Amino acid sequence: MKHGWLDKTAKRTDLEEFDLRKARRELRNVLKQILNDEIPTVEELSILFSAQGREIYLLGQVADIIRERQVGSIITYVVNRNINFTNICSNNCLFCAYSVPLGSKEGYFDISIESIRKKIEQTYPYHITEVCVQGGIHPAVDFDSYLEILQNLKEIDPTLHIHAFSPQEITHAANSIKEDVEDVLLEFKKHGLGSIPGTAAEILDDNIRKVICPHKLSSAEWIHIIELSHQLGIPTTATILFGHIENSQHWVRHLSILRMIQEKTHGFTEFIPLPFIAENTQLKQNHSFHELSSLDYIKFYAVSRLFLGDLFKNIQTSWVKLGFPMAQITLTAGCNDFGGTLFEENITRSAGGLFGQLATPEKIQRSIHQLQRTSCERGTLYNLLC
Repeated sequence: MKHGWLDKTAKRTDLEEFDLRKARRELRNVLKQILNDEIPTVEELSILFSAQGREIYLLGQVADIIRERQVGSIITYVVNRNINFTNICSNNCLFCAYSVPLGSKEGYFDISIESIRKKIEQTYPYHITEVCVQGGIHPAVDFDSYLEILQNLKEIDPTLHIHAFSPQEITHAANSIKEDVEDVLLEFKKHGLGSIPGTAAEILDDNIRKVICPHKLSSAEWIHIIELSHQLGIPTTATILFGHIENSQHWVRHLSILRMIQEKTHGFTEFIPLPFIAENTQLKQNHSFHELSSLDYIKFYAVSRLFLGDLFKNIQTSWVKLGFPMAQITLTAGCNDFGGTLFEENITRSAGGLFGQLATPEKIQRSIHQLQRTSCERGTLYNLLC
């Protein structure tokens, strides 16, 4: 019998084809329950994350089956453009190598309509459907600055979906005018904000946050802004930054919180696990930690599908963090979305990422077809455009 989740000859419903006997009894029992369409408990989530070695191959196989049951075989992607309008930031997060302090000669800040128009025009001949806008927490940027970005984008192309402003930026905008977050969200929505990136989540554990991002909003504040956005009809993504000083119990807590929110609001469009890129960061210089292996990455994406997939139909891989070959493997271990073309990606690159800033639609399609799967362009909210 062939081993590994790429074996297309396996009978997808026959448990013996996956030789679950190679797993420890407690893990084997959890996987059998999952294959019978039972949702793992929080305690069983810990068991899934304890998988090691060849057990991770079994996780990948089972996650691939569950993915096919939940969303079918299509792999989606979005033709989008990132705009990072400033790298000046007062937060000084230890995991970030992108930001610089105010007054740095490497600093930049530009939200002019001319600059934004030029970035949009650079995507020609591709037609982007989404623009993703995020920047550092610039001390001089206020509510009006964010509003100007939205207005400029709508003037340039009113059809674009604007996916913009992390919960940290939303908090910063509200603090700048001493208004409630709800009022700010409503005003942004009125001026064209379509959805919010679920970044700034990092790890939803305040003890970890005190180390890696002490000046960011708390876990409770992140949760509040996300739930409020959903209640106001503004969908968001969900993310996690994993593979640094945290451990698997922090993963369990984070994923459990996301599941709790989604059960309440159904406002998340997708879950995007983001592996930590350490090379140029203060966190690597100041703290010792065990960097994850390729198998650990596969385990995380697979477990995400097994624990969240009934509520988060879309689990997105990260070609920027992983590279294309590794991203392809995660697409056979629970993921169903390739992410976006981006055209500009500064944060991972600054941290030492090696896999580029742009993935053309053709390159994404080729990578999907190499898996003998069907590619399909989507909109931000997963409306299929193929």
